[in-house]
Amino acid sequence: MLSNCSRFLLSNATKCAGCQRFLHTSPRSFAETTQNIFDRRAKLIQNERAAINPDLDNYDFLKEEIGYRLSDRLLDVSRKFDVAVDVGSGRGWVTRHLTEHSVGRVTAIDLSPGMLDSAPDGEVKAERIVMDVDGADLPFNDASVDVVTSCLSMHWVNDLPRLFREIHRVLKPDGVFIGAMFGGDTLMELRVSLQLAELEREGGFSPHVSPFVEVRDLGSLLNRSKFTMITIDTDDLKVGYPTIFPLMRDLKVMAENTSAHNRKL
Repeated sequence: MLSNCSRFLLSNATKCAGCQRFLHTSPRSFAETTQNIFDRRAKLIQNERAAINPDLDNYDFLKEEIGYRLSDRLLDVSRKFDVAVDVGSGRGWVTRHLTEHSVGRVTAIDLSPGMLDSAPDGEVKAERIVMDVDGADLPFNDASVDVVTSCLSMHWVNDLPRLFREIHRVLKPDGVFIGAMFGGDTLMELRVSLQLAELEREGGFSPHVSPFVEVRDLGSLLNRSKFTMITIDTDDLKVGYPTIFPLMRDLKVMAENTSAHNRKL
């Protein structure tokens, strides 16, 4: 399995034009209309089902690794963040690794109450809020947050441009946004294998893997949300499986199985 994980480091700080480093610029324009691709109720059910699995710790290796990498990025910023918000916190992939010398207090937001309840306490105790951030206003005042993090949850959001605008709104002028999401060619092998098999057996195919944001489009979305000093990294993480069945089992236990409206039921 090839997991294409895009990680981005964003800052609202105003710098001189010569100091700004944009790793992506695109002439593409995006319509303001939002396509309702994902069934958020189905995703909530999938997360709640995963949260009660007693063996969940054995399947969270990927989210645990990415959460650690994101929290480690905070150490690259030479100041303490008094107010932090973790969007799509899940089982505390980021918050469990935060330290008191880098973060003062943190608020964890997630769609699933079961996931939040199963999150272990870290060195920085997190306030937990259950809410669906897709198409909603974040419950914070303008320019009141020092850093926003997000670990492998935004690829299930329908209105991603609005969420980016909300994050920009709540960040202070020198605030930082650090996040990671699946994108690009993630699960391409699974997608192609299922399409070829269904085409052979049924003469056509339906989508079995949810669509992901293209990395080349992510920078444009962030630029349109008025972020500056954008850095986008792409990591290719390969996890091998002997057959398709253990992969599908892992995706289900991780609550990463498809929740697109057009999925085959």
